[in-house]
Amino acid sequence: MKKKYQVLFAAFEAAPFFKTGGLGEVAGSLPAALKREGADVRLILPKAAALPERFAAKLRHVADFKVPVGWRWQYCGVEELKYKYITYYFLDNEYYFKRDGLYGFGDEAERMAFFAKAVLEAIQYLPDFEPDILHCNDWHTALAPVFLREQYMASPEYAKIKTVFSVHNLKFQGQFGGYLLGDLLGLASGAAMSQLIFDNDLNYMCGALCYSDRVLTVSPTYAEEICTPAYGEGLDSVFRRRREQLRGILNGIDYQAYNPEKDKYLPARFSAADLAGKAECKAALQARLGLPENPQAPLLVLVSRLTEQKGLDLLLHILQELLQEEPDLQLAVLGQGDERYEHDFGWFGHNFPQQVAYRCEFSDDLAHNFYAAGDLLLMPSRFEPCGLAQLIAMRYGTLPVVRECGGLKDSVQPYNRFTGEGTGFGFANYNAHELLFTLQNALTIYREEPEIWQRLMGQAMQQDFSWQRSAHEYAEVYKELLDI
Repeated sequence: MKKKYQVLFAAFEAAPFFKTGGLGEVAGSLPAALKREGADVRLILPKAAALPERFAAKLRHVADFKVPVGWRWQYCGVEELKYKYITYYFLDNEYYFKRDGLYGFGDEAERMAFFAKAVLEAIQYLPDFEPDILHCNDWHTALAPVFLREQYMASPEYAKIKTVFSVHNLKFQGQFGGYLLGDLLGLASGAAMSQLIFDNDLNYMCGALCYSDRVLTVSPTYAEEICTPAYGEGLDSVFRRRREQLRGILNGIDYQAYNPEKDKYLPARFSAADLAGKAECKAALQARLGLPENPQAPLLVLVSRLTEQKGLDLLLHILQELLQEEPDLQLAVLGQGDERYEHDFGWFGHNFPQQVAYRCEFSDDLAHNFYAAGDLLLMPSRFEPCGLAQLIAMRYGTLPVVRECGGLKDSVQPYNRFTGEGTGFGFANYNAHELLFTLQNALTIYREEPEIWQRLMGQAMQQDFSWQRSAHEYAEVYKELLDI
């Protein structure tokens, strides 16, 4: 065994190069933490058109070769970048990757088949690097474990590679017509057919779930939930079949990027030991949003994509009642998404201008200020594989109000009046009036029991949701697979 075990982390996006969501955040943060755990981890990504010039200018050409895609052969170049002690490999093919956006094209099946195959082909050209683990993420890389097992195991440098597959977004599985199995993938015969065809469709993610040595997702509770029809997005039977190989590891957040003691976006800094700056942040945001500058007014914040998944229907169902019952209550909403939610929050902002402020946009500046200024963060999600907003909010002493599902259940401890424990507030059933009752309870404590509120803020801010905690659990999975 080499001194350090080697991990090739394959993803279609990663911060700071290009990202669209949680996958990009994870791929951008986890590898550095894994390196501190003793792994030699490197990332392999597409060379997307969105790659900023400041990175593109520093790329070094490593190799180029032809990739078999069905009966066709396509060019692929490998370019290397060393950035912040991590080595990145970018796979270059302008036809597949030089496009206006990362996703949403008519040839997605072919693009991702090429990427998965190119990842495997590139392994033999990477200088001084022979991965022990190939860690693939979401459906864009899901075919790599399939191709590895079906087409590459005869070669000694591939036969030893163990595969890990992480599910970040189960809604997108890579579903296409079954006819592509032979023409595009070259897998029409043998075992692959039974593993890749699900409900009469070619399903890339199903292939990875069946072929990978370990299957991971982004929280322990979500790992349990996806084994049920309610959360499994049609693949619950596959997850149940692989239950022994399935594990949930809660995502982390970047403690350097989200640090109230050093945050460059805030008008004032603060810590658990000195919260004076948080009151300044609240006053500044109230002024910025045109809300009354009232330090006693409870400020609820919502920072989110505006989609059905986020439980916004629950909030909107009770919002008018809540605003009328609590005339000094303030709600600040930041986010974009479905038009109906944008319209509804806009309506409340127009009709309750002293209580509701809605910003139909997203910016790091505003997001950081929302997290720092809020008293309560709202996350009444229908489902939530992990969630990041609640982790960030607690870091800034803003107490989350969450539905107890997925990563929200794993990360937020509802306040227990009898023990004093807790880092926020929770409700179990997807029910609007359970949300209302939970909010009313939280507001009562905020107004009438400030000592308890201060203690809860301190407990929330002292939680460890750093990537290092998560990386330790990933390292355990790798070492178990490698028997080290």
